[in-house]
Amino acid sequence: MPITTCVFDAYGTLFDVAAAARLLADRPGYAKLAEVWPVLAEDWRQKQLQYSWLRAVTGEHVPFWQVTQDGLDWALERQGMGDDPELRETLLALYWELAAYREVPKMLATLKAKGMNCAILSNGSPDMLAGAVDHACIGEYLDAVLSVESVGIFKPAPQVYDLVGHRFGCAPSEVLFVSSNGWDAAAATGYGFTTAWVNRAGLPMDRLAHRPAHVLSDLTTIPELVA
Repeated sequence: MPITTCVFDAYGTLFDVAAAARLLADRPGYAKLAEVWPVLAEDWRQKQLQYSWLRAVTGEHVPFWQVTQDGLDWALERQGMGDDPELRETLLALYWELAAYREVPKMLATLKAKGMNCAILSNGSPDMLAGAVDHACIGEYLDAVLSVESVGIFKPAPQVYDLVGHRFGCAPSEVLFVSSNGWDAAAATGYGFTTAWVNRAGLPMDRLAHRPAHVLSDLTTIPELVA
């Protein structure tokens, strides 16, 4: 069946999760952060994901904002910055204003011009996602913003991917699912979606049961996959 619906992960796929630490490191008065922000941003992201997986496995669900804060607390403590509440609060505030990658608006506009349904499917809490979408000014291109909060478990649980069919009434084979997380793209492949892994960092393929159909360096060519 032809692709009718393009669904995107949010954080790391549409929105640059390193932007909060990078932008703050450029401000006067944050010289110590400027020395370590790439490591801190990577630790923050990895712990955020790890905590979501562990909570999914143990059935101890909390909103994504909680695991985002917990991940940052771990990352700050590793850098010896855990006793700086002003730094913590500033980084968290900036997370609500993450920049979209530069190719995102044009890519989404092209998909809509082709008649595609476009949506976000994310671990993010609804209020977090609404803030990111508004800040990036991409709401006009999205038909839905789907959050795991409606099912109470994080990806890659299949209940999350079920949300797409429930919202759009489409078969899995009609969906192009796009994620910057290799594990997410792999799980979505197993679910039955056509998938694209946006491998911005040039990482090796995850050794999992399924592999994404497409591997891209950014989102620019997504419209070509549904031509």
